[in-house]
Amino acid sequence: MLRLGVNIDHVATLRQVRGTIYPSVTEAARICERAGALGITVHLREDRRHIQDADVFALRRILAVPLNLEMANHPEIVRIALRVKPAEVCLVPEKRRELTTEGGLDVSGQFVKLLPTVRSMERIGVKVSLFVGSDERQLTASSRLGVPFVELHTGAFCDASPRRAAVEIKKLIKGASFAHKLGLGVNAGHGINMDNIGRVLEIPFLNTLNIGHSIVARAVFVGLEQAVSEMLQAMRKYRGYSAS
Repeated sequence: MLRLGVNIDHVATLRQVRGTIYPSVTEAARICERAGALGITVHLREDRRHIQDADVFALRRILAVPLNLEMANHPEIVRIALRVKPAEVCLVPEKRRELTTEGGLDVSGQFVKLLPTVRSMERIGVKVSLFVGSDERQLTASSRLGVPFVELHTGAFCDASPRRAAVEIKKLIKGASFAHKLGLGVNAGHGINMDNIGRVLEIPFLNTLNIGHSIVARAVFVGLEQAVSEMLQAMRKYRGYSAS
C-alpha cells in the first residue's frame, strides 16, 4: 500500500503569522492519524519560520505513526535531531530566502559533509532519506552513502506546463526505476495536489508520498480530516510497483 505522510508545516505557519498558540500542530497530527495518514512530516528550518523546536519534541512524544523530520545538514539541527530521535530524517537543501525547498540535494558534491550525519543517525536507529532530483549521478551517490531511502523531488513536474510536465514525469519514472535497481526505497514529494496526483501515481516503486501544502489548503474548505481522506482515496489507485 502506498503510504501518505502529511506535512503539517503550514498549520504552524498559520500560528506563527499571528504569534498565537493556535492552531495546534499536535492536534493537527492527531487528526491526520485518525484520517489514516501513516506518517507525519515536519521541516525544522534554521530560521524557525513555522515549526519550532518544541513542536518536534511534542510530536515525538504523542505520535502513534512515524515522525519524519525534514532538515538541512546544519550542526544545530543535527544535534536536535539526535536528541529527538525521530523515526526518519530527510536531509534537504535549504536557503534562507526561499519560500519552499528549491531543487534536490547535491549528494555527489556534498558527500563528505553528509557522511558523518548519515552515520550518526544510523547509530541511533534513525532511517535517513535524501531529498534528490531524479538524475542518476545523485541517486548513485545516495546509494554509496548507504541510506535506505531517497525522496524524489516532484516540484519540477508539479509546477510545469502540460507539455513540460510530460517530460518531467518521464524523468521521475526513470529515476524511480534506477533508484529501485540500486536497492533504494523510493519516496516522493513537493507540490503534489489533487489535480496532479493521477500522474504522480505513474511513478513506479513508490513507498511514501509526503504531501503538505495542498492538504492544509484544502482543509480550509473541508476540514483537515476530510482533506487527508480525499488524498488517501486518490492514492488507492496506485498500482505502480513495476515500470512496465
